[in-house]
Amino acid sequence: MGENNRERAMEGWVWKENVLTFLALLAGYAGYDFDGTDWQAVGLALGATDDEHPDRWYSYPLVGSSLHLEVHLAQAVGGHEVSVRVAGTSDPELLLRADTLIAAFATRLVA
Repeated sequence: MGENNRERAMEGWVWKENVLTFLALLAGYAGYDFDGTDWQAVGLALGATDDEHPDRWYSYPLVGSSLHLEVHLAQAVGGHEVSVRVAGTSDPELLLRADTLIAAFATRLVA
């Protein structure tokens, strides 16, 4: 398998208050309609995660019309950050979009 066809992943972190918007935008890029039911599932699961323990990360599939992504999430215990890993694609455009979203949502906007 060539390098261009291998699945890659984007990793980083986002502020906890940005997780919903991050997931909704990422889902849109995959052709998936992320709704309140999805957010309820993620929100409930996120409380039991711990980014320092690999077995306590939560995985959520975004199965869209064009792509299937797997988003792995875990909150920093005692912090306001949520570690994220986006896997399931080798599409360079989607990888760039995921990386850009991670960078953007790791920033707090001051009004």
